[in-house]
Amino acid sequence: MSESASTLAFYLLAAITVVSAVGVVKSHNLVHSALLLALCFIGVSGLYVLLQAEFIAAVQLLIYSGAVAVLLVLGVMLTQRSSMADSNPANDWSRWALLICGLLAVVILSVVAATPWHGSIAAALENSIPVVARALLTDYMVAFETAAVLLLAAMVGAIVLAKGVEEE
Repeated sequence: MSESASTLAFYLLAAITVVSAVGVVKSHNLVHSALLLALCFIGVSGLYVLLQAEFIAAVQLLIYSGAVAVLLVLGVMLTQRSSMADSNPANDWSRWALLICGLLAVVILSVVAATPWHGSIAAALENSIPVVARALLTDYMVAFETAAVLLLAAMVGAIVLAKGVEEE
């Protein structure tokens, strides 16, 4: 891919990601927010492809966009109890949030402007999947298994909450 096409793809994917993320926060419809979150995940997956991290892009697309977002949409649609207009009410904190985000943007842009950036001349790995697998199953095995146990506990908790407690 040429450099101009890569740059254009980056800006397009970044715009899709940022606009959908803002849409998640600003939408007053909870189902629309969940669908925009899935679009945001897809944009992030495209950014990973541009970074030549195909495995991470596939995991992002399959797990987040394919599983988490779909489960979120189904969960919202199946547990909706009141009117949709009341599901995501507006609040009065938007001015403070805008101010804090603006200050954070100023800090981040000043750090980016003051940092000397050096490009890497190292070539990307041809096949990163064995490297990631070896790292997960050797160096980071304890963290990997801990995350699996925590996800299992979260899943059991979600099932218990979804089932509800029977009162005597």
